[in-house]
Amino acid sequence: MEQPKSIWGSDFRGVTLGIIFVVTAVAFEGLAVTTIAPGLSQELHGGHLYGWVFSAYLLAQLVGTVITGQWVDRIGPAKPFIVSISVFAIGILIAALAPGMLVLILGRILQGYGAGALINCVYTAITIRFDDSLRPQILAVFSSAYILPGLVGPYIAGLIAEHLSWRYVFWCILPFIFMSALLTTPAFRGLRASQGSDPKKGFLPSLLLAAGTGILITGLGKIPSLYGFILSLAGLVLLVFPLKKLLPEGTLLAREGLPATIASRGLFVAAYFGTQTYLVLALTALTGFSADTAGFAVASAAISWSLAANLQARLDKKDQGTGRRKRVLLGLTCMLLGVSATVPQGFITSEGFAFINAIVSQIVMGFGIGLAHPTSGAIAFSHVQDGEGGKVSSTLTVADTFTPAVGIGIGGAMIAMMETLKLSLGLGIFLALALQALIVVTSLIAATRLRGRESIVQSATKAEKW
Repeated sequence: MEQPKSIWGSDFRGVTLGIIFVVTAVAFEGLAVTTIAPGLSQELHGGHLYGWVFSAYLLAQLVGTVITGQWVDRIGPAKPFIVSISVFAIGILIAALAPGMLVLILGRILQGYGAGALINCVYTAITIRFDDSLRPQILAVFSSAYILPGLVGPYIAGLIAEHLSWRYVFWCILPFIFMSALLTTPAFRGLRASQGSDPKKGFLPSLLLAAGTGILITGLGKIPSLYGFILSLAGLVLLVFPLKKLLPEGTLLAREGLPATIASRGLFVAAYFGTQTYLVLALTALTGFSADTAGFAVASAAISWSLAANLQARLDKKDQGTGRRKRVLLGLTCMLLGVSATVPQGFITSEGFAFINAIVSQIVMGFGIGLAHPTSGAIAFSHVQDGEGGKVSSTLTVADTFTPAVGIGIGGAMIAMMETLKLSLGLGIFLALALQALIVVTSLIAATRLRGRESIVQSATKAEKW
């Protein structure tokens, strides 16, 4: 009797371990920066650029994602992986040595480009190496790779920042990058897509999208001035065309199928990271918690994310993928509850209540995205055609980077506007968190148009008959 295939079998173990090391390195860096950002922005006198610590990273990640996705389709993930992890490491080094906020943001740009390219290499390896029955398992492992960084990353980063310096956090990431490169590169060698497209075709649209988004975010931060309105409008006009070029047709309208999957995923990922960004700011700047304590609150989401991700893998194996759409909807409902609970943090003055509310809301939100994130990935990969692994991978990563950049950027602009209008920081944080709740509601609406695996299989069967 043939044994069921497993991602830990001898045929898949090398790639599985490689994926874990890459995701762990990128996740540790991302979660650590979330914790130390308030402190570093204060030390470098860049509070007005706080949102750019995250938006610059995410916009560069978008460019790296698109360019590398098409490159990987042509030659496989091995060489792009080596280039990407080198760029990522250089960005870490620049941030560790940054004398001012602008140099630090330059380091974040290189980190973002490298991280986007690395995750694209991982997604493409998943589409090439694993069939549909194994993808929920490997995507659950992908999510679980966040658990160690999620448990210890924010807390340890907070301790280092409190007792030494935030710069040491970046230095500590470099050994993880080295180990990831050493252990992952052999696993990616030999993986090839069946065909590919010219990476130059995605270069200009991705640059225009990043530039347009950056101009939009900058303009929003200058509102209510006329200059701010003009800049915001120019950015919005500039990003519309490349966004339509890079995403599946119908994504902006959440058309049924892959477009709705990408639209919903981009929105709920934006809400997750936006909520964490401004929750940490509320806990440190308003309630007076130390960076390590705020990091502990953020870490609680990673635990429930991992548990839910593994739960969805077991459920997917049991129902053979027929319940994927329902799991995404359930996950987003949980996310909405969790995110909504964080909205009052801008006005909570009790330390005890603020901390308990942060922990509980993060656990609920983490469980929700743990169900929705890997499941939406499995749905998206089920639409992959031959030779389009990198294309769909880059589309997923665009969804994971563009909307968080905009969501966090708009939240930062709201805070900047409150400062310009001489209003309270608490009101700005309240509005930024309320925006994240609205984004989840929109994602939930888009998710009602997802197509589960059973619908995709039926469509494919009909096409074959014709």
